[in-house]
Amino acid sequence: MTPTTAHGTPAFSWDIPRKFNIGIDCCDKWADGSGRLALIYEDGAGAQELLSFDQLRRQSNRLANVWAAQGIARGDRIAICLPQSPAVAIAHLAAYKLGAVAVPLFTLFGPDALHYRLFDSGARVVVADRSGVDKIDGIRARLPGLTGLWAADECAPPWSRIWDAMAAASADFNAADTLADDPAVIIYTSGTTGKPKGALHAHRVLLGHLPGVEMSHDAFPQSGDRIWTPADWAWIGGLLDVLLPALHHGVPVVSRRFAKFDAEEAFALIERQSVRNLFLPPTALKLMRTVRDARERWQYSVRSIASGGESLGAELIDWGRRTFGVTINEFYGQTECNVVLSSSSRLFEPQPNAIGRAVPGHDVRIVDDDGRELPAGAVGNIAIRAPDPVMFLRYWNNDAATADKFRGGFLLSGDLGSMDAGGFFRFVGRNDDVITSAGYRIGPGPIEDCLLQHPAVQLAAVVGVPDPVRTEIVKAFIVLKDGYAPGEELTASLQNLVRTRLAAHEYPRAIAYVDALPMTATGKIIRRELRERK
Repeated sequence: MTPTTAHGTPAFSWDIPRKFNIGIDCCDKWADGSGRLALIYEDGAGAQELLSFDQLRRQSNRLANVWAAQGIARGDRIAICLPQSPAVAIAHLAAYKLGAVAVPLFTLFGPDALHYRLFDSGARVVVADRSGVDKIDGIRARLPGLTGLWAADECAPPWSRIWDAMAAASADFNAADTLADDPAVIIYTSGTTGKPKGALHAHRVLLGHLPGVEMSHDAFPQSGDRIWTPADWAWIGGLLDVLLPALHHGVPVVSRRFAKFDAEEAFALIERQSVRNLFLPPTALKLMRTVRDARERWQYSVRSIASGGESLGAELIDWGRRTFGVTINEFYGQTECNVVLSSSSRLFEPQPNAIGRAVPGHDVRIVDDDGRELPAGAVGNIAIRAPDPVMFLRYWNNDAATADKFRGGFLLSGDLGSMDAGGFFRFVGRNDDVITSAGYRIGPGPIEDCLLQHPAVQLAAVVGVPDPVRTEIVKAFIVLKDGYAPGEELTASLQNLVRTRLAAHEYPRAIAYVDALPMTATGKIIRRELRERK
């Protein structure tokens, strides 16, 4: 019998090696000449490309040699602005083998969002698709440190096409002898005010993710497993909940990113590619639930489904059982410390409205604002005891924010919850103003800054309001300058400003024009009052 903890999950102890490199672990250890399948890529036109671990090793080594010849060294930042595709995996593996720090960037970011992240990270190199090239060209003059411009598509100088350079490079490369605690990746996360924060993670972050991924996918991997997510690999959910853990285990990853999520095409893809394991954000599940007669229309055999970002509720869990024949396992985490709570139908029956139990290896508690533990049933901060292998090293260029994240030996998640006597956690809400929309965590600060650039806007405040499909939508409250009046044309102009300058998922789907914003005595916006307005 497997030893268990007091709450019924398997007993566990970490064995983190002193030296560890994600690139070697996720690629080279499987590249034994057998042709073991690593990636199955489908593009938007339906064309398919298969890549083995042997090919991934050769391609990532070639790219590492290209960048090394350019002078890129350990600790340098390499920005990766590409849609879910083999080029993303190759670029990440090459960066890790170099000992450089990968900076994944969402392709739908606008030029302002890209500029901030590229400038703040001090990226020396960027690799982008055609749309990214166009946007970066417009901001390149303000990025003096960005010297390496690489494109995955056809391009013109000063950009160079990575595939052409790789073709002339050696397929042998001696990877950096990195420590498990050496920096590997910066993933930017939105905050409540100000600019996004870059969560710097070490190579060990992959090892820290494994227990949660294995638990949420009911003892992953099993023979025949094959995994897919519609989540972009620029986010921690796509990169470290799916791509890298699957490659670590030698499990093939299906790569297909919809420009706009299509529920029927998702079912067709699952059937066509014999997908057995799915990470589906709650919004994707809700959209797939609207498809009628899925079991009759498509033939599929799904073994596990994991979902995170919000509590799914009994109705969606029941739909998952009827439609896929499995129980959707909910998990919880955040960019700074991910997948620390999870359900697992293989281990225990999920509880209504619970987001799971502590994943083995992670000490998760409910604490007050000073880091003191609270009794069972009390509402407080969901917190993770430090140190923890999955926990970030620090915020890039932001020591004050890093210090503010910790209290009494715990990392405070920024979420409120409770834990019952059985160890089940329940999510109560945010204790800040981050908006959860369609699986994205969105900070109001950058959106408000963007809206203030419009000549008609005097003041702007952004909140999240409930939405049955997206969990929340972004709503903006606008105080206009004299001489401007509300109207459909102005609303469209404001929405388009955010859509094009920041990102398509961040634009305010609702805009209200008000005479004044509720403020504290010190001039801070009282967003709680705005959220309560009908």
